[in-house]
Amino acid sequence: MTKSELIELVAQEANLTKGRAELVINTIFESMVDALRRDEGIEIRGFGSFTVRQYKSYEGRNPRTGDTVHVAPKRLPFFKVGKELRKRINGERPDGAAPEPRRTQPPKPATPAPQGSKTPARPGTGVSEDVI
Repeated sequence: MTKSELIELVAQEANLTKGRAELVINTIFESMVDALRRDEGIEIRGFGSFTVRQYKSYEGRNPRTGDTVHVAPKRLPFFKVGKELRKRINGERPDGAAPEPRRTQPPKPATPAPQGSKTPARPGTGVSEDVI
């Protein structure tokens, strides 16, 4: 899902204009970025949490030339998925009940071999149908 698709979905669900929905989404994202800049964690119950991890500087290598390259220290955002979201994605119910059945296509019916043929009943078994 892209940001524009999210804006359109919020506009439809909340009965807002696209402009207002875009303002809502941009405000949420900017608030999250500002919190991470201040080294504050963001926890959205049932969804997950965002934190900032600090990485020290180190000497790396350019993979093309093999030359040593200095890599500056950096701060990177990190997302940890919440238990409820993980369960929902895996088709489990968050309340601990039995998992929801996964949607699968019904198996294709087996096509019988023509009468009198010597084709194997199952590939790789080497047993012909007329022996079975």
